[in-house]
Amino acid sequence: MTAPTDRTVVADSLGVGVATGAYGVSFGALATASGLDVWQACALSVLVFTGASQFAFVGVVAAGGAPLAGSATALLLGSRNLFYGLALAPRLRLRGWRRLLAAQVVIDESTAMSLGQDDERQARLAFHLTGWSVFVLWNLMTLVGALAGTAIGDPRTFGLDAAVGAAFLALLWPRLTAWPQRVVAVVGAAAATGLVPWTPAGVPVIVGGLVAVVAGLLLRPEPERKEREREEVAP
Repeated sequence: MTAPTDRTVVADSLGVGVATGAYGVSFGALATASGLDVWQACALSVLVFTGASQFAFVGVVAAGGAPLAGSATALLLGSRNLFYGLALAPRLRLRGWRRLLAAQVVIDESTAMSLGQDDERQARLAFHLTGWSVFVLWNLMTLVGALAGTAIGDPRTFGLDAAVGAAFLALLWPRLTAWPQRVVAVVGAAAATGLVPWTPAGVPVIVGGLVAVVAGLLLRPEPERKEREREEVAP
């Protein structure tokens, strides 16, 4: 298999950046249609910059939940980026302010593009190109979508009150590629759905997320457990 060239890495990274960044228009429109103003929507994209967390926050607010509940939900979903950072650190080899700056673009796409490279230099190239191209376009398209959302008016007129959940599902679905992931998603969704009639908006998502984390820990790949057991009994 031929190793990818720098040109291939650049093309692939920018392609992912354009495709992902363009989706920011939907967040901007849904955010303002759900009650946020243009600058609040843009601030979320600049400061939070993780699509799943942003859509989750907007979904809680649109459902009448408190901003604190929305923030807790967004924080829970964004915590996965911490583990991405741990995986990327040996490859990026960043120090000081460069590490702090790079942390802003540790997202699904930049992590996947970086870890997909065998060469460390190309891994760094893929990470920065993907992360920053998504960041720039996501924020630009958030502004465009937010301005459009303010012109729409009542989101229920166009069915946008249900679009936040649909957009979040669109982000989640492509990641459910193996049966343990599907089981975790179903268990978490069932727990959240069961709590909807009994708890304030935002709480079902938080509890469902915690249940999903526990389910994920219980469904860790069997080979990893067997390997640890062999290491423990080895002389």
